[in-house]
Amino acid sequence: MNITCGTDIIEVERIKKAIEKLGDKFLNEVYTKNEIEYCESKNIKKYEHYAARFAAKEAIFKAISPTLNNKYDLTWLDMEIFNNEQGRPYVTLNKEKINMTVEIDISLSHIKDYAIANCIVKI
Repeated sequence: MNITCGTDIIEVERIKKAIEKLGDKFLNEVYTKNEIEYCESKNIKKYEHYAARFAAKEAIFKAISPTLNNKYDLTWLDMEIFNNEQGRPYVTLNKEKINMTVEIDISLSHIKDYAIANCIVKI
């Protein structure tokens, strides 16, 4: 068993500019349909939520890449960030691509200017 961690922080404005400039091309490359629906439901704070999910995916890539040795060729859409009924984030991975047990504990936080994510991965 391997336990790894990943962290990422991003400026909310950077994600906002990417969405405004590239629109659906950026959104559909990085976020799943469910993630887009969730973030769009947050109205004026939507960019904070997009940025937090972007940071989460970066943190996950950082945590699992050394363990998987890039043999699964993961993309942004192979991971999806949800919130449970209490609002706690959790991750699902594309089970068709990764045929092993991967447990991920994730924490997200965001404010007007920044979003951050931390994750612990057990493979």
